[in-house]
Amino acid sequence: MNQDYITPNPWSIIEKGFEADRVQSSESLFSIGNGSMGQRANFEEAYTGPSFQGSYIGGVYYPDKTRVGWWKNGYPEYFAKVLNAPNWIGINVIINDEILDLFSCKKVENFRRELNMKEGWLGRSFEATLQNGITIKVDSKRFLSLDQEELGVIDYHITPVNSEAKITFIPYLDSGITNQDTNWEDQFWKTTNKLVSDKQGFIESHTLKTCYHVCTFMESHLFLNGNTSETKGKPLQKEMEVSISFEEQVAKGNTLSLQKYAGYTTSLNHDKSELISAAKSVLEKATSEGFEGLLNTQKQAWSEIWKMSDISIDGDVKAQQGIRFNIFQLNQTYTGTDHRLNIGPKGFTGEKYGGSTYWDTEAYCIPFYMATKDQQVARNLLKYRYNHLEKAIENAEKLGFTNGAALYPMVTMNGEESHNEWEITFEEIHRNGAIAYAIFNYHRYTGDYSYIPEMGLEVLIAIARFWEQRATFSTQKNNYVILGVTGPNEYENNVNNNFYTNYIAKWCIDYTVENLKKVEKDYAADYERILQKTKLTTTEIESMLKVADNMYFPYSEEHSVYLQQDGFLDKEMVKVDDLDQRIRPINQHWSWDRILRSPYIKQADTLQGFYFFEHHFKKEEIEKHFDFYEPFTVHESSLSPCVHSIQAALLDRMEQAYAFYLRTSRLDLDDYNKEVKEGCHITSMAGTWMSIVEGFGGMRVKNDQLHFAPKIPKEWTSYSFKVNFRDHILKVDVSHDNTNFTLEKGNPLEIVVNGATVEVK
Repeated sequence: MNQDYITPNPWSIIEKGFEADRVQSSESLFSIGNGSMGQRANFEEAYTGPSFQGSYIGGVYYPDKTRVGWWKNGYPEYFAKVLNAPNWIGINVIINDEILDLFSCKKVENFRRELNMKEGWLGRSFEATLQNGITIKVDSKRFLSLDQEELGVIDYHITPVNSEAKITFIPYLDSGITNQDTNWEDQFWKTTNKLVSDKQGFIESHTLKTCYHVCTFMESHLFLNGNTSETKGKPLQKEMEVSISFEEQVAKGNTLSLQKYAGYTTSLNHDKSELISAAKSVLEKATSEGFEGLLNTQKQAWSEIWKMSDISIDGDVKAQQGIRFNIFQLNQTYTGTDHRLNIGPKGFTGEKYGGSTYWDTEAYCIPFYMATKDQQVARNLLKYRYNHLEKAIENAEKLGFTNGAALYPMVTMNGEESHNEWEITFEEIHRNGAIAYAIFNYHRYTGDYSYIPEMGLEVLIAIARFWEQRATFSTQKNNYVILGVTGPNEYENNVNNNFYTNYIAKWCIDYTVENLKKVEKDYAADYERILQKTKLTTTEIESMLKVADNMYFPYSEEHSVYLQQDGFLDKEMVKVDDLDQRIRPINQHWSWDRILRSPYIKQADTLQGFYFFEHHFKKEEIEKHFDFYEPFTVHESSLSPCVHSIQAALLDRMEQAYAFYLRTSRLDLDDYNKEVKEGCHITSMAGTWMSIVEGFGGMRVKNDQLHFAPKIPKEWTSYSFKVNFRDHILKVDVSHDNTNFTLEKGNPLEIVVNGATVEVK
């Protein structure tokens, strides 16, 4: 833990007291979103202290030209960047001709910020004394509408405390914004049109290169003591900004309020010539409902989400707050309604990783969305990859692969690889396995096989072709090997025979052939269509199986474990507990060369394979590998603690399981890796959900049945969760004394609990 200022609360994230040095961390933690857009929790009023400004639109990106010192053949030409979109939240506040700026105020007292996760809004209140001696009280509340995904709303109140004051509100739109994360300091946006009146403002702009057209819009209303003010707004324009000035003399103790309705319409959803008219329609509907009406709708929408996705924990407020924060951020980031969108590692909370899609979606996020939403949501995530299959084939062709072999990108916006670190782009090829595993996982959980003959089998064939070509036959080992890779553990680059990569490559080929047989038997028309399209031959299938059947896996007879890679035991095997804690995290203290020569594991690697393919191994094998690798794991990837928590629970190591759960659930809230100011770890948050449901709840799917092996940490009194399994909604309540299963929807369901079959009605 590296910070501890968030007040424990079961339903809210709360910060008390203003500290300038934690503003950027809070901007990440208090971020809001609605699946289509999102923003960091920047102040509405001016702030001149250190800040990371960020407002983002789902699907809008820029291909920032790759910048490297030494160009290597095969490098992607660009690194895709989610764009900091034009700012619509801004409200300059002037008190007796002095601008309100918390960084320069004489005094800030009673500062309180709250992210209400139950109802889906961000609130802030404080008293500030300006340099001119005026003290004011400020209350603000804002949210991004789940009901109207192009709309955000702000309600901002100011009360003079020690004297009357002239208060000026200047709500504005600003398209002169830049990305914090940029390679060449390019201009990403071009402003093409500005309109402003006494209430409304519009800025039309488009992205360079990708030509996404966006209208940023606003409408503002002024109130005095809750009643509509007669004060007229004065429209103002600058080169890349429109604003409206409202000025009013306010008596001591009276309250002047501004309600701002704003947001984006984009060419993703409208004709680019109709963006302003679409924005006016959004504003007309929003203002007719009013702030309170919209807020009530927001509360209802979040209530529906929580009915299915909530995990309740009794007896441990920090654990409760942690899991709800993770679930809340996942639902803010992706709603599943638009198959063109996916889940970036930082979601809408920052720009690191370009806001792109990684293998995290398939490995960690799909289980959460399958179990807490309609299965169509998870199917849309699989469809996203199918839609990018041709691009994945092109990506492989750039690296010399042929015959329709596909290498899915490590990082992407449109299916094309857009990551420019060679050890990731060229070597972290295990991501192909996660794509295939997600297809398997989806069918296993939902029972919906239709995706495979319709789309999935084409993906599997292309991935199997890649593995068959990527493997090399070693005459020395008399097996097929996979050389020059980086596994999930990015603290080992360019290694040979990474166990996880080799194992999932073999599995992908076997799984592809298994499904070829099933589709041939049960979906003959689809089979003929796919064979005609892919030109797959019997000879090629035999060649694939030859690779799979003779795959090499490095193994230590001395330790009776599979080795993470060929040279793992050549390292100086100093365990993590023997490291000086002052040099943690090592990625912020050691050279990259030193890290690569060390035995330290950034995230679960061999254990990731044992997590995916638990059903392939005996419990004793899982235990032996856990005991061997966990002592060398530094967990400096957000994706690591959840896998260890699940496996520790499986092995009845409940103290370890609980410690790993706290780390994964409060990774951002307590800033374990000293990086939360860059944004929250959205995709790993799904792993937090898995830590409870699959870890403590012991949920698995075997032979088309749900299995449970419930356990409970001693720190908890009880916990409960729900899963949507094949159109059955099952609630699970676990305490130290018993476990109760309640079927809230569906016909009677047979489940297996600790090995015994139980019917739930």
